[in-house]
Amino acid sequence: MAWPDIEEEFVIPELLHIEGVKKLHMSIQNEWDYLQKSACQTAAGRALWKHVIHDPLAHLFAGETHLRNLHTKIQRDRLNNAREVSGVILAVRTLWFDTRIQAALDSFDNDATQVVLLGAGMDARSYRLNCLNKSDVFEVDFPDVLQTKTRLVQAAVSSREELKMTAKSLIEVATDIRDKDWFEKLKKSGFVPEINTVWVLEGILYYLSHTEAMQVLNLIAEKCTVTSTVLLADFMNKPSASLPNSVFHFYSDWPDQLLPSLGFSHVKLSQIGDPDANFGLLHNPLNLFNKLLRLPRTAQIHPDDGTPCCRLYLVEASGSPPPAKSIVNNVNL
Repeated sequence: MAWPDIEEEFVIPELLHIEGVKKLHMSIQNEWDYLQKSACQTAAGRALWKHVIHDPLAHLFAGETHLRNLHTKIQRDRLNNAREVSGVILAVRTLWFDTRIQAALDSFDNDATQVVLLGAGMDARSYRLNCLNKSDVFEVDFPDVLQTKTRLVQAAVSSREELKMTAKSLIEVATDIRDKDWFEKLKKSGFVPEINTVWVLEGILYYLSHTEAMQVLNLIAEKCTVTSTVLLADFMNKPSASLPNSVFHFYSDWPDQLLPSLGFSHVKLSQIGDPDANFGLLHNPLNLFNKLLRLPRTAQIHPDDGTPCCRLYLVEASGSPPPAKSIVNNVNL
């Protein structure tokens, strides 16, 4: 196991001492619900796994509370010599999405591209991925999440932190993807359905109801008939979404069968621990993820200890309209 490179005692980053930043994070703790706060938890994971993820805004977006909570968990795992370290799933997931975004953009051969982050939360890819330098990036999320995020970035800039956007452009789209008009709002913000698009759904589908998730997936699948479309998403299986006190709803045990039925022509599924979803962070053969890989995906309960087989699937799906048929004009001479 590759351990996060963290200090033994938690040290609050200087940016989090700025009065305006402290007030913003106080509002987050007092006013945001669990779904909104999950954005800060994700940022905390990226911040503390900084030896593999370079995210210049992660500490700022996470805030002291979430950083301190995860730091405590990692230290406890280290003391207990745990086989799975807190935050490792998030680190692997982030790196998988990073690599697949770059591969998808490379496949478009420098054509105009758009990248849409649904449920963008505290994502900072527009400031850290150089592969976005020719792409228009759309961040879709709740209005208060995007407003707070913008004010945090402004605080970083005003404190003379060096911060440079790597994306060609960044457009915020304040809407709830559970609402039926979210796609219309996306188009009004400048999204062009006919341009090649990478759709990024990281850590969002399982918070939706089955109906809501299927509406989103169907809408994206429909774009395969219009332009080259790539979907990157993570799916939980049923045991993952059915744990006691779970806040998750949507699940799919077989997303690699679901997505082709919606209209995607190519689908590739990976699990945490697979060769393309490991990144050198999961060496112990007895860790949970490697043990699950040795079981058939139909298994719901682990035969060794009776625990649920909780799986996270990382899925890339794509589709394109058929080549235009050449029209031959027959001319009678």
